[in-house]
Amino acid sequence: MAKVLILVMAVMAVVAAAWPVRGNLESGQEAPYRIHTLFSVECQNYFDWQTVGLVHSFEKARQPGPITRLLSCTDDELRSYRGKDLAPTMVVPSMSRHPKTGDWYPAINKPAGIVHWLKHSKDAENVDWVVILDADMIIRGPIIPWELGAEKGRPVAAYYGYLVGCDNILSKLHTKHPELCDKVGGLLAMHIDDLRKLAPLWLSKTEEVREDRAHWTTNITGDIYGKGWISEMYGYSFGAAEVGLKHKIDENLMIYPGYTPRQGFEPILMHYGLPFTVGNWSFSKLDNHEDDIVYDCGRLFPEPPYPREVKMMEPNPNKRRALFLSIECINTLNEGLLMHHAARGCAKPKWSKYLSFLKSKTFVELTKPKLLKPKSLQAEETVKQKPTDEAGRTYPKIHTLFSTECTPYFDWQTVGLVHSFHLSGQPGNITRLLSCTDEDLKKYTGHDLAPTHYVPSMSRHPLTGDWYPAINKPAAVLHWLNHANIDAEFIVILDADMILRGPITPWEFNAARGRPVSTPYDYLIGCDNVLAKLHTSHPDACDKVGGVIIMHIDDLRQFAILWLHKTEEVRADKAHYATNITGDIYESGWISEMYGYSFGAAELQLRHLISSKILIYPGYVPDPGVKYRVFHYGLEFKVGNWSFDKAKYRDSDVVNKCWAKFPDPPDPSTLDQTDENLLQRDLLSIECARTLNEALRLHHVRRNCPDPSSLEESAISRKLGRYDRSYAAKSNPMPTSVSKESSEGAATADAKFSTLKLWVVALWIFFGLAFLTVGSVLLSGRKAKKTKGKSYRSKRRLSHSGLMDERY
Repeated sequence: MAKVLILVMAVMAVVAAAWPVRGNLESGQEAPYRIHTLFSVECQNYFDWQTVGLVHSFEKARQPGPITRLLSCTDDELRSYRGKDLAPTMVVPSMSRHPKTGDWYPAINKPAGIVHWLKHSKDAENVDWVVILDADMIIRGPIIPWELGAEKGRPVAAYYGYLVGCDNILSKLHTKHPELCDKVGGLLAMHIDDLRKLAPLWLSKTEEVREDRAHWTTNITGDIYGKGWISEMYGYSFGAAEVGLKHKIDENLMIYPGYTPRQGFEPILMHYGLPFTVGNWSFSKLDNHEDDIVYDCGRLFPEPPYPREVKMMEPNPNKRRALFLSIECINTLNEGLLMHHAARGCAKPKWSKYLSFLKSKTFVELTKPKLLKPKSLQAEETVKQKPTDEAGRTYPKIHTLFSTECTPYFDWQTVGLVHSFHLSGQPGNITRLLSCTDEDLKKYTGHDLAPTHYVPSMSRHPLTGDWYPAINKPAAVLHWLNHANIDAEFIVILDADMILRGPITPWEFNAARGRPVSTPYDYLIGCDNVLAKLHTSHPDACDKVGGVIIMHIDDLRQFAILWLHKTEEVRADKAHYATNITGDIYESGWISEMYGYSFGAAELQLRHLISSKILIYPGYVPDPGVKYRVFHYGLEFKVGNWSFDKAKYRDSDVVNKCWAKFPDPPDPSTLDQTDENLLQRDLLSIECARTLNEALRLHHVRRNCPDPSSLEESAISRKLGRYDRSYAAKSNPMPTSVSKESSEGAATADAKFSTLKLWVVALWIFFGLAFLTVGSVLLSGRKAKKTKGKSYRSKRRLSHSGLMDERY
């Protein structure tokens, strides 16, 4: 027995000795596993509510080790600042206004703050690993550097694909090792020794790039505003390259709310730097730039939809998961504000359904810390089957894109294209790139028309003020490349005014890396004249192409920025707008974007395989035997006396008016059969129009529009026989394309019908009154007769009362 007791005590001693070690490891406090998290802010309300959210999520996620807010403020700002107690803080001198150059650039405070922390903080002497975040982030699970794969000399970071300066002259100018330049940012996890080497260069390289105004242009930096605002990001990348730090880049650790995560991966960090929406609800941090919500007891950000409502919004599980991430982000922010207000001694807020949800077990369960899965498990879980044919051959993944704006004109085109996409058998997913201003987006109602990636509008150029909506196409593609998680190997780019008839695949049309496929645009004569010589160093490589594009993702990543830049170049070159130079009959520079594409591709010497068997314009005679994959209804087309021109429906809201559609084309059986070429032409035109109308019909069915057969009866008002215009405006069963004359005729016919009905009702009332009058007279006569025989009836009343009751 004594031996057993001794053995038990020995085991307990071992466990007791081991327990503190494990606890210290988890809290990040024991070498070589000590972790410290840093983030940089300024003395502003804008950063205060972000601080509350980040620090709350830090605690909720159980991030090991301490967190320090690097607070950059001037002495005057600090005296009046209210948020000193919002987080563990180290105050650092503000460099928003550079002490030497006078340049106003607050982003430089991030590297300057870290340099100051390394020099003056005792915490910096007792740490092994540093995690650097931005204030506008929400932590979802512990960020453990060594679990992410970080090593001394090999930091881990998130991918910032838009830092194109790593691949061009910018890196050659600002680092001796441009080959080591990594496009990274957002989340940084590194060893303290690496940070000590890097931090001074991070600061000095930021100053260098900021002063290099000659190279701020979009095509060099990727900054669409060309203002040098991302100089600090380049300062980091160039500084890291200078000291020989090569990053392990993980695209799955961090996600922007509103973006779809890769299947099988669980992001442990959310970066809400961009606007995001869930249904009709939206959030943008820039809308809250001056918001003092931290100091306003009981006030939270507008509540998003509840999880149960989100489940009903999106049938696709992975896209639904993206919506859940969005509401988790704002709910965690609001939970942090709620707890902060309580800690400040604010009065207990009134009960509400939303507050009850934030305090519920359901919310706790939804937001419990997300633990990073081992890399091997992640890779194993995300292996997907590539498309195969009947012979079992595998093919690369495809993603289809098209660009639109927040207008009814693009909405009906979207309905048509997405409907045809699902019918066509096109592999992969489709994404609408929706370019809108913030104001347009607030009023926009077509969020659910297609899977959507929201991008800032460049219709009005931010620098020149030039109004040119076509530039949104390359700008949107570039934005998508830099902000979306993309796992496709080939990208198919279409225009909104297209109808798919069959799949467009790289393997069928022989697209390859370095060899995109497109369709002929022969009117781009600028490829053969002075225009190409002015705007590309390889005019001999200029291809007259457009419409449908099939391109490898690696080519597109290199090419997209040049597409945008060359579009801006050609658009600005007003001296060469003439028809004989551009082929543009309007001489307005409207096809600058098309030349931007051709010149950008020529610059990279991307030569296209040009296929005339992919696309046809309705109204054109098809080549015999060709199965065209795309209708491009950009031009007016006719069949007999019937015609369709998309430009006539620029302001027609056929998407939101129940049962609205375009004029029906002729029945194929009525076509002239004598000329086979013209017959095939007209059959294709009819197919295009019918597909558009069928797409609209199914859209109205999905909207639960009322039965169209019941609308005519409901539209006739019972008051004064007038036609109820307000109802007709909401649910007009008549196609919106009907001419004004026919509409007026229909209204006149309705008015005549209403007048006739009024006369019928009046006659019924007249006969009813006459009947009542006659009945009244008869009853009066009977009553008089009863009075004369009163005495006689009185004698018989008792004996016959039961009978009289039955008869009367």
